[in-house]
Amino acid sequence: MKPIGFPEQTCVYAENQPEYLPLPAFRAGDGTIATCWQLTWRERFTMLLTGKMWLTVLTFNHSLQPLLPEASKPAWLKVVLS
Repeated sequence: MKPIGFPEQTCVYAENQPEYLPLPAFRAGDGTIATCWQLTWRERFTMLLTGKMWLTVLTFNHSLQPLLPEASKPAWLKVVLS
């Protein structure tokens, strides 16, 4: 799975940090962030069979922020851009 660019993106996190993958994102005025990820065929097949997705978050011992994985473009992103 890798982060990919998308038409609505407004920034790229970790663009100049070689230890991380660049993360294309849309950042709304309230600080809400949307990113888009491309799954490999193997990942798609695995999720189809298991119905599971794992999410690892690197907090560096800071507070965990709320997360909302989705299978479609977030509805709020469609509203913000219209």
